[in-house]
This record gives sequence, C-alpha cells and structure tokens, in this order.
Amino acid sequence: MPTIDLPLDELRTYGGRNPRPADFDAYWSNALVELDATHDQVTIEAVEYPSRVAECSHLWFTGVGGARIYAKYLRPREQGEARPGIVVFHGYGGSSPDWFDLLPYVSQGYSVLAMDCRGQGGRSEDVGGIRGNTLNGHVVRGLASGPRGLLYRSIFLDCVQTVRILMNLPGLDAGRIGVTGASQGGGLTLACAALEPRVKAAASVFPFLSDYLRVWELNLAERAYGELREHLRRFDPTHDQFEDLFQALGYIDVQHLAPRVRATVLMATGLMDEICPPSTQFAAYNKIAAAKRMVLYPDFGHEDLPGIRDRILTFFAESL
Repeated sequence: MPTIDLPLDELRTYGGRNPRPADFDAYWSNALVELDATHDQVTIEAVEYPSRVAECSHLWFTGVGGARIYAKYLRPREQGEARPGIVVFHGYGGSSPDWFDLLPYVSQGYSVLAMDCRGQGGRSEDVGGIRGNTLNGHVVRGLASGPRGLLYRSIFLDCVQTVRILMNLPGLDAGRIGVTGASQGGGLTLACAALEPRVKAAASVFPFLSDYLRVWELNLAERAYGELREHLRRFDPTHDQFEDLFQALGYIDVQHLAPRVRATVLMATGLMDEICPPSTQFAAYNKIAAAKRMVLYPDFGHEDLPGIRDRILTFFAESL
C-alpha cells in the first residue's frame, strides 16, 4: 500500500511528538472555570426557511472574553418526547453548513446547533485583545500574549458552551448529545468531547489541530498548517524559540486532550492525507480510552470520503 507516513502497524501504536506542557491539566481546569463564570446571554431569532421538517433560527450567545458567537439552530417541527441533539463544527477558515446540509439530522429527530468559529468565515466575532501577529493564522494567534491568549483556547471553550446551550434548549435530552465535524471540525469534535464529559458520541473526520511538531518534521507545514512555517520565517528565522513555539502549541493540541474523552468515538482517516497526516490523527486516536473505532480509507487523502456521512448518521442512531 502506498504511504506518505508511517506503516499502518506503527500508526496503531504511535504516541505523538509534540510536547505536553507540565501544567496542561491546570491550564484547562482554569479555562473551564472562566467558562463557568461566563453568562451565555442567548438570543434566538426565527428564520423563514421552506423546510417541512425543521424550524430554523439564528442563535447567538456571549462567549469568553465577551465575543458574540453565532450558531444555526434547527429543531424538528413535530415536538414530542425529549429528543437527542447534534452539534456540528466546520472546517478551518469556513463557516457553518447551509441549512439544507443540516436537514438530514433534523429529519431523523435531532435538534442541531452548527457553530461559527470566532474570527473565521462565519458570523461569530473575534474581539481580539491579544499582543502580536494578527496577519493570519489562528493556530499561532495569541502566542505573544502567552498560553492564555491562544485563540484556540477560546474556540475550544466556545465549542463546550455550544454543547451546554444545546443541552438546555426546549425538548432536548441532555444525556443524548453528539458532536461531529471534519478537519478543523474533527479536531474541535475531540476537544469538545474531552472538555465536556457529558457528550455521549463524537464523530471526527480527519481531525486537524493534533501533533504540530510531527507535521513540521514531515515537512508538511503547508496549506492548513502553513502558518507554522510562516510564523518561524517571520518571527523566529534562526529557530532560537523553536522549542518554545511547540511547547506553547501543546496547550491546544487535541492529542493531549484525547485521554479525557468519555464519549463513544467514531473517527475516519485517509492514509494518504498530506494536510492532516495520518500519524497526527493516530496520535489523538491512540490516546482515547473510551469506546472507539476508526474507519480507514487507504487510498484517500484530505477529501470527501465515500460513505462517511452514512456511517456517521448510523453511528449517532446507534449511540444516541
């Protein structure tokens, strides 16, 4: 089988390369305390949409740091007993899917929130307040302000807050919540399930945001991870702070959050993925102690994986 990474038997035991900060657990405990003190301030505005199965609304809430975060909210028109819910996370730089793309979940009886990541292609705000580079690159955003200033700290917390808001919406069964997404959305799926242990099922497709140092060592710091190379070229051309960079990124490395996941996990990985290399995905998957299974696509990269949406819907039907 062709490969751009480790052989499959080595991938199954691979433990990751990016360092884990010594105070990693305290960092996220403190972050969750900040989230607990944040007042949601949820507003919901109905949307005219010609669906026979879904009521559609704009939903806004206030996240950490005072940013207003947006999500599409869909729920079945026919109400009855408490129903399960799904939170959907989008790819890097993008925005929540079209209403149309979320209807299959609603048709199966799920309520849905699809969150826009702050500062990316959707409606959510990035209120700033950090030092250093804001040219581009959300992975490195906030490095100059120290670990607490990392943008993905706030984005991970937004994901948790979205799940908590969904759990408290009318007609929801808080014990039957699933999360899903691909690429950045896949990484956020794992981070959210790790930081909110009540998430019951997590479907992650080729997750981003894992094992940054491995990406660098494979010379694949391009496209989605290109900002790693750009940051070093602009701000550390002689690599005097190279170790500090990857130590700091360890705080937002989902492989280090993965041991906290309690949800049942479905992951899909293309073994020819040159954007999120397979080893970086296995670094997270191998650390998950909860029930899990991985679907491998040997000849596929970071692209549409045939049948994966059917597998995800089936997974949620079985898990929720």
